[in-house]
Amino acid sequence: MSFPEVDLKEKAKEIRYHTCDAIATHGAGHLGGCMSCVELITVLYYKVLNIDPKNPQMEGRDRVVMSKGHAGPTLYATLALKGFFPMDWLKTLNASNTNLPSHCDMNKTPGIDMTAGSLGQGFGCAVGLAKGSKIMNDGATIYAILGDGESQEGSIWEAAMTASQQKLGNLIAFTDYNKAQIDDWVDETVSLEPIMDKWESFGFNVFECDGHDMDAIYKTICLAKRKGMNNKPSMIVLHTVKGKGVSFAEADQVGCHHMGIAGEKAAQMYSEVK
Repeated sequence: MSFPEVDLKEKAKEIRYHTCDAIATHGAGHLGGCMSCVELITVLYYKVLNIDPKNPQMEGRDRVVMSKGHAGPTLYATLALKGFFPMDWLKTLNASNTNLPSHCDMNKTPGIDMTAGSLGQGFGCAVGLAKGSKIMNDGATIYAILGDGESQEGSIWEAAMTASQQKLGNLIAFTDYNKAQIDDWVDETVSLEPIMDKWESFGFNVFECDGHDMDAIYKTICLAKRKGMNNKPSMIVLHTVKGKGVSFAEADQVGCHHMGIAGEKAAQMYSEVK
């Protein structure tokens, strides 16, 4: 699939702005985890995915499962910019009767491939999607985005064992490794280290890169797709900063998991992301 030439930095800036604007319109939200995956989402939707905004249910399309479902607003901003639904929907984030709930819902939002919210659930669904795609031989790649706090859930590792056993080379997962979760630093609750060795021991091709360097992200995805030809699923560990791009969120890594955005905070945020 060919992609039109775009300035990825400008696209990431747009996505970051519209994500922040949607959260500020609602008054609060999962700012930290939304900001840490902006660059990944930008690369996927503007350089990688075989999708069609005019036909969201296209057979054989690549799929993205936002397993850390609270980062849905980043996906919503991207999908709106890609033309899956009107931009003014973003102002309805988490409102009554909205099509954009705080966590992803495939029954409400065009372009969302899997409902998520209960942490650990989405990755298992992604494994199922990859197995179905392999049976159908439709050429799709399934991408799953995991949180590091989410990766403390046992169901993640059950799904990982299944993906390896089923030889799902069409599955590429990412760990948004910003090192902080809702309660504390990841290492202070249940450490994931040594994270690279863990995923390798579960039968995955394993890679790592700077999760805010879009050139590095793209090159690593391309490498994972080539390696997937060995019938092993892939995990890309993205080293990220929670709240990236919003200074008061970056300064409060644990506290920015979910936070209110109003008044002076909102004004400061807008000045930084415009």
